[in-house]
Amino acid sequence: MKTSMMGVLPALLLCAAGCVSSTPDFRAVVSEAKASVAPAVVFIRVIYNDTESGRNRKGVASGSGVVVSKDGEVLTNHHVIDKTSEIRCQLADGRSFTAKVLGKDKDLDIALLKLDMPEGTDVPVAELSPRRLEVGEVVLAMGAPWGLARSVSMGIVSCNDRFLEECGDYTLWYQTDAAISPGNSGGPLVDTDGLVVGLNARGNMWGDQAFTIPSETILEILPDLRKYGEAHWAWFGFKLQPLEDFKRNIRFDAKEGALVADVEPGSPAEKAGLRPNDLLLSVDGEKTTARFWEDIPAIERHLGRREFEKACAFKVVRDGKEIDVSVAPTEKGRVEGEEFVCERWGLTAKEINRFYNPELIFFAPDGGVYVSGLSWDGNADNCGFRESDIIVSIGGREVKTVAEVKEEYEKSLKGLPDKSRIAIVVIRNRRQTTLVLDFTEDTEDEEED
Repeated sequence: MKTSMMGVLPALLLCAAGCVSSTPDFRAVVSEAKASVAPAVVFIRVIYNDTESGRNRKGVASGSGVVVSKDGEVLTNHHVIDKTSEIRCQLADGRSFTAKVLGKDKDLDIALLKLDMPEGTDVPVAELSPRRLEVGEVVLAMGAPWGLARSVSMGIVSCNDRFLEECGDYTLWYQTDAAISPGNSGGPLVDTDGLVVGLNARGNMWGDQAFTIPSETILEILPDLRKYGEAHWAWFGFKLQPLEDFKRNIRFDAKEGALVADVEPGSPAEKAGLRPNDLLLSVDGEKTTARFWEDIPAIERHLGRREFEKACAFKVVRDGKEIDVSVAPTEKGRVEGEEFVCERWGLTAKEINRFYNPELIFFAPDGGVYVSGLSWDGNADNCGFRESDIIVSIGGREVKTVAEVKEEYEKSLKGLPDKSRIAIVVIRNRRQTTLVLDFTEDTEDEEED
């Protein structure tokens, strides 16, 4: 049977035209997604206090953020606003406001700010999505890389459950190849629906590999940041590890559970009788299985949301037998100690914190103070002090707190110029030694000159 081409050709052309028109223009999709969030992206400039050099110094840095409520709440990273004395925020439309910190959490590296804006001020708002992204999804990274405001880069989700050791216990990360450079920190990661799916936190100088805190994790903590000013984590005092660790070539012969790798001295877990090498099967009847490292953050976050001082029923396997252990967590509290700059001495004294300085807490289980910063060619540096020296006593007085160090420092200044040397006992490399600090020279004035 023959068919006339005169009738077929118009039909084919019509079909082709219809197919083209039904396919969305990807440029339009990206443009719409950008337009949904870009007005709410914030360029942040801060003045921060630098104490690491044994001096009180002011510095200027920049980062990014995103407005998440009509009240002017802004989400950003903790490290963007840490130790700041002034925070200024500029919206995409050019309006600028100072801001204050409503809440922050160093563990997740998130902070919630509040714009100081007149009552009735209208600000654009971006919406946080609770949806978990899939690998391969197209995403936009917005912010101010290198201080260049209103910048957008595009990439895909390279991994949606990246475990980063030493980068927080409570979250897995999105890994993306969207360019995220210094200054992008705190800016939003946006999906093609125009929703904020994460907060950009880590990148590199080349911008080809970056990591983002998922919005679903942030949404869990946001109510506590608003209510308490912090994440309000519960602390049991033990560390978990998975049943399999490919990099270290470790595998435990168990089908379920998570291994207790370490129990901290004096912690609720130790007092309750939990031991290293216990296999944790469940908490209050809920199974806890971690076959790989990627399974650990969800368990840690689940434990961290428990009620303080309320006993939890742990079922563990020890020496082949199942036993029950009741553990009541306490509030985790600060994860970084207080500090004080002894400028004339040329050192910064900081409180030892079990979360921030686990390598020092072994030598000072009851707490203490250590040298966290030294002024190059300052008095302490010239007299042989080194960073991480644990300060045992000053001028014959035992010191355990930053407040006590401050008292001895101020007392030493009152003795000038007649007395300008003081004996300080420190612990270094497990050994106790006495150093004589000569603070005759005012190296602070010399530096300013």
